[in-house]
Amino acid sequence: MKAPMKETETVEQPGERLQKVLAQAGLGSRRTMEEWIAAGRVTVNGEVAVLGRRVLEGDVVRADKRIVPVKNQGSSLPRVLLYHKQEGEIVSRDDPEKRTNVFDKLPKLHGMKWIAIGRLDFNTSGLLIFTTSGDLANRLMHPRFAVEREYAVRVQGSMTDEQMRQMVKEGITLEDGVVKFEKLVDEGGEGYNHWYCLIVKEGRNRLVRRTFEALGLTVSRLMRVRFGLINLPPRLKRGMLAELGVGEVTAILDWVDMGKPPARQTDTKN
Repeated sequence: MKAPMKETETVEQPGERLQKVLAQAGLGSRRTMEEWIAAGRVTVNGEVAVLGRRVLEGDVVRADKRIVPVKNQGSSLPRVLLYHKQEGEIVSRDDPEKRTNVFDKLPKLHGMKWIAIGRLDFNTSGLLIFTTSGDLANRLMHPRFAVEREYAVRVQGSMTDEQMRQMVKEGITLEDGVVKFEKLVDEGGEGYNHWYCLIVKEGRNRLVRRTFEALGLTVSRLMRVRFGLINLPPRLKRGMLAELGVGEVTAILDWVDMGKPPARQTDTKN
């Protein structure tokens, strides 16, 4: 015979937490979704939701009148896409100049949206990552996790030995704070152009370009080749997309430890 439950014991309620479902649908981080719920922007089965609400498959969830699908716990993983961005493309859904938009090249979704993990500016190429999970995007971009971004950089001219030492040891001060490279390798070059490989652990706006400009050097080409544990696959040519498989997505979720939510943040483009 089963022993009665003690008063201090709790029973895990069925269903998924509402803020988790909304975040996995790509609407934002869990913290942001909690703010939406508190502001009355979310309904479940026609009733305004409250914090702590759990939902089951079949519940009708609306966020700002947008229907969000509810799936069984563990029934699916977030989708993750890799894209080899070309120069001359913008990472934004809203562009008054109507330039080529990377989002227009992504597969269409129903009830979810693609979220860019970090950005690359108009003249920067290389690895872009997209996901349907607001939580995953938040964890990979949050400064608390200090995820490495690796770049190949071609500059006009070359750094002195003292400049290379300074960028790794002390860093330099820009208008928005000190920047330091975690790693800096001279890759050589011919003529006036010189290549470097560098690693940073933050995503401030145009950080790499502004750093070299502060050193009196102009960046003539900038390419992101790695973000965290995800490398730009050699087979992924410019303008091409590749979706990660179940094993690869699971490895990323394990690596970022999806069980510990970070504080809110906003990443910017390099």
